[in-house]
Formats: sequence, structure tokens, C-alpha cells
Amino acid sequence: MSSKFRVNRRVFLQTVAAAAAATAIGTGGAYAARRGTVSTPEEPTPAGEWDLPFLHGVASGDPLPDRVVLWTRVTPSREALPGSGLGEGVELEWQIDTSEDFSNPQTGTVTTSADSDHTVHVDPDGLEPATEYFYRFIVKSGEFEGATSPVGRALTAPEADASVDNLNLAIASCANWESGFFAAYGDMAQRARGGEIDHVVFLGDYIYEYPTGEYAGKSGVARMHHPEWEITTLEDYRQRHGRYRTDLNLQAAHAACPWIVIWDDHETANNSWFEGAENHTDGRVEGEWPERLSAAKQAYFEWLPVRAQSAGEEQLLYRSFTFGDLAQLTMMDLRSYRDEETTGANFANDDRTMLGKKQFDWVAQQLQESTARWDVLGNSVMVSPMRFATIPDNEKANIAAGYMKERATGIAVNSDQWDGYAAERDRLLTMLDEQESNALFLTGDIHSEWANSIASPSGFGEIGCEMVTTSISAPNVDEILTSAFGTYHKEDNSTSLLVEQAIRDANPWVSHIDFDAHGYGVASIHRDYVDMLYYRVSDVEDADATVSLGEKRQWRIGEGFVEA
Repeated sequence: MSSKFRVNRRVFLQTVAAAAAATAIGTGGAYAARRGTVSTPEEPTPAGEWDLPFLHGVASGDPLPDRVVLWTRVTPSREALPGSGLGEGVELEWQIDTSEDFSNPQTGTVTTSADSDHTVHVDPDGLEPATEYFYRFIVKSGEFEGATSPVGRALTAPEADASVDNLNLAIASCANWESGFFAAYGDMAQRARGGEIDHVVFLGDYIYEYPTGEYAGKSGVARMHHPEWEITTLEDYRQRHGRYRTDLNLQAAHAACPWIVIWDDHETANNSWFEGAENHTDGRVEGEWPERLSAAKQAYFEWLPVRAQSAGEEQLLYRSFTFGDLAQLTMMDLRSYRDEETTGANFANDDRTMLGKKQFDWVAQQLQESTARWDVLGNSVMVSPMRFATIPDNEKANIAAGYMKERATGIAVNSDQWDGYAAERDRLLTMLDEQESNALFLTGDIHSEWANSIASPSGFGEIGCEMVTTSISAPNVDEILTSAFGTYHKEDNSTSLLVEQAIRDANPWVSHIDFDAHGYGVASIHRDYVDMLYYRVSDVEDADATVSLGEKRQWRIGEGFVEA
């Protein structure tokens, strides 16, 4: 028995920014720098300068004790670009070995074609648990016969019954190409290669679907999307994924260690649910939702190193991973089966679902069968309640906050998060409580850093904690303020700080919050505690930005948040 210590994201961020502006006016070990001034779009690299045939690097994912998914995309000709539907089939040899010189590799062959956008997924088995591997691909046919891919590094999971003392999971989300650069991925790659990160858990919004200029950074478009229009078709989604994977920092992060991924909404369209999305209207321009969703899913499974689970003809993205006796990681799909957003009066409706019955039952089974010290849940939207309070003696700030539908009363405000599905959240947390789980929620989505305690629904103590990572590059509150009012704050934005304090006052379970950072997090999981490390980018509009540790929190079983 374990020890127990008893809206729309963009609208939310914009509203918080408005509230902050009004406030300023009213008050004045693994188990094994500068502000940019970008105002015009960066020109895309001409295709003739790209490094073929492995333009998009390599990747690994979904580590098990005896296997790991290996991925690449081969470009068989300069015409056979992502989404083109062009190019002959290509035979590839794959190799995986414990030695970087590939002196005794396990090998096999695989053939790819335009049907899979020339992407490759290999799932070699018979590997040793908790072991570092290296892998590569070699072209066996076509114009580039003999070409060898970059070498990737992978790490298998420990055996389920192995004694494990430490697991380091990088967590990341919300990488918007147009609003900045991916320095965070470069730092992540270095730390993984150095043994500080075992695996990357990506929590959604790997790409963004918007057209050029619709969701840019504080100085405008840092670099142009491809294609330039809103993506809606299979060709579009393939092209957008392909553009992202030309980023060398992203390639490095994928090559450094295995990724475990889940999608959120922007892999399809903003604030999506099982029958539609806020950013979708059926018709001639955006097509029909089922066709758009199918196209987005196909491109996602093609371009990410994911082992799809099959249920009949449906590909399921929810799945679980075990890291010895220390942690079970359950990745939840919070978009494919959820009900549409609703108003505050219906948040607690017992019939509303985020997970869908089939997935909820599956999650329940995973938790009931878990014998791990920690139950870790990959969770794309914040599970902790978030309430907004009035700011005393600040009429303008409170008027701005009033746009948040009864926020002045202190009720939960963001219907796109678990707040909008409160009854099902209570069932999930009650189940964790009854199982006497030590729960760790890993969360993205909201473009800000949070460290939250998770209270028992019974009201007796805490059942775990939540670590929320900020965005890789998607706009934060400070950047929204900059865009709206033309004032850039080099360090912490004073208006953001005031609203952060107001949120902490109204939400006592919040141990840490930061609205102005970009970067990623590392959850360093130990037997009796988890360290939450928040790494921050000096300036997301600077392609050469530095990354450093910005904040640390520690949550201990039996104690809650303590001085780290």
C-alpha cells in the first residue's frame, strides 16, 4: 500500500492578456538573450539545396522492454516531396545495434512508397531491456542507392518487474512554426545525449493548422508555414508535417531518444471534438469534418514514430508503457471521443465525456492492474481546476475578467480543459484515490508553466500532482500583450505577474505558474518524489537562443510540495 498525502485556449490566453493589460492600466540520471527583430517571413530553403534522400532525419518511439519503433522518411527524388504523391517505391535496409559502429547489427528490409508519403515504420523485436541502441537506414534501390541516414539513438524500457529508482521524462507541447524557432528541441537533444533525459513525452499540438500570419509571434511571422494556407487535406497535412521535420533542432531531438506522443487539437483543427472543431465549418472551403479528420490522422500516423493500436479498422492512439516497478505511463487521447464544449451551467453534467466510455474503461483497467509506484498520465489539457477571481480596487481589470463568463464569481473558466468535463474528472480522480495511486499528470496545451497539487475528490488530502509545460514556441501571454499594445518586456511582465498572483490566490493548489516563458519541462521521477524542472528559452524569436533551467519544484509522496 502506497503512502498517501491525503474556452478555447487562444481565447483564454487572449482574455488573460486583456485582464493583465487592464490591471496595468488600473494599478500602474537516466536509468541506463537577445530579442529578435523579425518582421518579415524567412524565405523557404530552395528544394535544390536540401540534403536528399534523408531530408527529414530519423526518429524512434514507443519503447518497450524488447522493441522500439524506428522511423524515417526517404525522398527518392527532388520531385517526391511530402504530399506530392510522386516518387517510385524504395527499398530500405534498417540496422540496429548496441554499438554505434554497427559491428553486429540486427537488420531487415522494408519498402516504402508514395502511398505512405515515403515514410517508414519498423518495429524490431528481440531487443534487450533497459539498453541503449543505435539505428540507421540504408537505401537499397533507386537514384540514391547506398545512401545512409543519420544515426539515431534509442533506449528500450526496463522489464516490468525490474527495480527502477529514477526515470527522466522530457515533456513538451505546442510548437508553432510561424511564431518562433525550436531552440528548446536542440537543448532537449543535448540533454538526452548526455543522459539527462530518457524519453520525450510530447503532449499535443506538434503542428498547427493555421494559414500564414494567423497565429504569429510578437514580431510577426518568424518563418513561413508550408503550405501557406489553412491545411485541410491529406496533401496539406503531409506538407505541413514535412516542413516541421526540416527543422534541424527537431530532427536532433527525435534522433537523441525515443518519443512517446499524443495529439491534441491542432494536429487537426482548433478545439476539436469527436464530430467537429471550432476552427472548422463543413462546406466547400474546409470540406467535411470526417474527411478532414481522416486526412489529419493518416498524416499523423505516417509522420510520427508511433505504434498504432488497432481495434478493427480504427487506429487507436491511447496506449500505456511500463518502466519497471517505478512508473506506468498511460497516454490518453482527449480529442477523438470528447463531447463538444458547453457553457458553465453544464460543466458538471454527468453524461459529458472527455475520454469516451471505451477509453475510460481502458484507462480504469490500466490503473487497476498497475503495480507501479507512480501512475503517470499523459494528459493533453489541464486536469486541475482553474478559477479566476476579481482583483480588488481595479475596476478595469475586473471588467476585462468579466468577459470570461462569470469568472468574477470564481467558478471554473476553461471549458476546453477538464473543467468542462468535471463529472468525468471526478470519476477519474476518485478511481486514482481508491486505488491509492501516486498520480502524476503530465500536461501541455495552455502555453504556460504550472505545478499543481491534485486533491482527492473526497476532500481528504492529495492524491498526486500535475506538471504543465509551456509551449515550445506558440504565443504566451506576454507575446499576446506585445502584439496588442506594442510593449515588449525583456524579463517577467509585471502585468502577467499580477494576474499570476491573482490566480494563485484563487487556486491554492497552484504551487507555480509562469505566463511568459517558452521551453519544455523534465519530470524526474524517483521512488518518493518527482522533481519538476522547467527549462526556458531566452528568446523564441532568436534562432540561436540559449536555454537554461528557469524553475524547479518538488512534490513528495506523503508531504506534497516541499522546498526542492
